[in-house]
Amino acid sequence: MKRILLAAALATAPFAAPSSARAQAPIQVGHIADFSGPTSDVGVPFGHGVRDALAWVNANRTIGGRRMNVMTVDYGYQAPRAIAQYQAWMGRERPVAIQGWGTVDTEALIAFNTRDRVPYISGSYSAALTDPTGRAPRADKAAPFNFFYGPSYSDALRAMLIWAREDWNRRGQQGRPRYVHMGANHPYPNSPKAAGEALAQELGFEVLPAIQFALTPGDYTAQCLTLRQQGANYAYLGNTAGSNISVLRACQTVGVQVQFLGNVWGMDENAMKAAGTAANGVVFPVRTAAVWGAQAPGMANVQAISRMSDREGNAYRPVHYLAGICSAMLMVEAMETAAANGGQITGERIRDGFYARRDWVPAGFEGICEPSNFTNEDHRGTMRVGLYRARVSGDTTQGSVDELMRNGTMRLEAVQTITLERRRDWLGW
Repeated sequence: MKRILLAAALATAPFAAPSSARAQAPIQVGHIADFSGPTSDVGVPFGHGVRDALAWVNANRTIGGRRMNVMTVDYGYQAPRAIAQYQAWMGRERPVAIQGWGTVDTEALIAFNTRDRVPYISGSYSAALTDPTGRAPRADKAAPFNFFYGPSYSDALRAMLIWAREDWNRRGQQGRPRYVHMGANHPYPNSPKAAGEALAQELGFEVLPAIQFALTPGDYTAQCLTLRQQGANYAYLGNTAGSNISVLRACQTVGVQVQFLGNVWGMDENAMKAAGTAANGVVFPVRTAAVWGAQAPGMANVQAISRMSDREGNAYRPVHYLAGICSAMLMVEAMETAAANGGQITGERIRDGFYARRDWVPAGFEGICEPSNFTNEDHRGTMRVGLYRARVSGDTTQGSVDELMRNGTMRLEAVQTITLERRRDWLGW
């Protein structure tokens, strides 16, 4: 009898242990970042914001009694590597959510995310990611598992064009203002091109032929001479900061007088230091309600997150770092919603967690993260666009970004916040 009972116990033990282990198993989370590729100038601060925020959460609390296993991969802005990494993860770890990055790879993965039901929270703000149903007037495909924090590239450009039209009138200028789109012939800078040019025409701009320049730094004197010859008044810089800096310097050298409009990745404090006075006056969208060091209720948590990788607390964190934090914290709270009341942390339940709140600001980040609103028919998280102007008044070669911001040589000047209509014809475009 004893031998029978012992055999029974041994037979059942292997099945009991894994159940307990599964309950405490880490939550698998993917993180695809550009730390070394052509967009790493802005990919590094954003990716570090995501990384530090998730590490901070792991250090301070659990999600449904579990911590996250965050798998961070630098894919060098090479879409095939991102797709291969996704497929490898789904064959092994099977992450329940992924923090992603670029437009080419994010759009290429839409069908995979939909098939595998994995929420993908990207650093790409392509409007093509905002239609979860595929029924919008200009819909390319449904993207039911794609989310991002902040306005889409298209909506940010629309807000800048509305501001530009008002700016033209405020300054008492006559005739039609001239607008030009500038950037690489690439899905990321091209993402808002048609939407921007359509609204520019609607607002009474003369739309000029687009001017191309590569995603990498170079000599863009020819582009600046074309810009001057066209007589443009407002020019949208669609690339990331690295190549935009080259354009700004070249245009300053040849004496181009134009109001540059930077995309959300096109300008930040690091770019201001690198470009010097050539960056002075650039207007660009900022996703957060405050910038580094501002007085805001949530700034203490932002600084605590920063110390996850800067123990002394001396690093200056640019606007992209704060946006990375907000992106990560939206995902964390959607996971917490999925886990509530003993729920399973699955991709579908995390997706539904994005729909669970209105005017959603992650707890503890009030005054930092702008409110988000997602529904199962509209993944435009916000129609509110905060515009800032880069101000550079002197030599930026001496001193750190932190020192230059502290002594006033560089500053970010709030210009205007524009709230767009949630127009149906703009969804997905």
